[in-house]
Amino acid sequence: MDELKNIIRDIPDFPKKGIIFKDITTLLADGRNFNRMVDLIAHRYIGMNVDQIVGVEARGFILGAALAYKLGAGITLVRKPGKLPSKTRNVSYALEYGTDTLEIHEDAFKPNAKVIIADDLLATGGTVAAVVELVEALGAEILECCFMTELNFLEGRKRLPEGKVFSLLQF
Repeated sequence: MDELKNIIRDIPDFPKKGIIFKDITTLLADGRNFNRMVDLIAHRYIGMNVDQIVGVEARGFILGAALAYKLGAGITLVRKPGKLPSKTRNVSYALEYGTDTLEIHEDAFKPNAKVIIADDLLATGGTVAAVVELVEALGAEILECCFMTELNFLEGRKRLPEGKVFSLLQF
C-alpha cells in the first residue's frame, strides 16, 4: 500500500493555509496503479451480489464507475441540487461554514438493493453521512461505505454505520 500512498502528492496550504491537501489526481493519472487500486478495492466485494455502487459527486464518480464495471453492478449518482433530471429526494447537511445539499433520484434502487457507497476521501464524514441518510430513506441495504483514502485524524468513520467503512489508503 505504501507504493500507492507515495503516488498521492501533498499540496500544502490548499485550499487554505494550514491544510495539507491529498491530491489523488497523481494516482488517477498512473494507469497501472489506478487499475491496481480499483482491483484491490473491488476484490473485497466479489461474491457479495452488489446491485449498485453509489458515487458521490464528484470524485466518487471515478471510483464508483470503476467499481461498478469491475463488479458488474450499476452506478447511481448523488449530485448537487438541480443536476439530476428526474424526481429527486434531497438532504441538507452541515459544513464547517454553512450547509450543503445532495440529491438522488427517488427511483434509484429496486427494493432491498444491496449498495456500496463510494467516494475518493473520508475526512470528517459529513458528506457520506448525508448520502447514507438518502440511501437508507430509499430502502436500499448499505453493504459498506468505501474510500480510496482516509484521513484518520479527522475521525470521519465515527459518523458512518459502525463496521461498514473501508478505506484502502489511510493517512
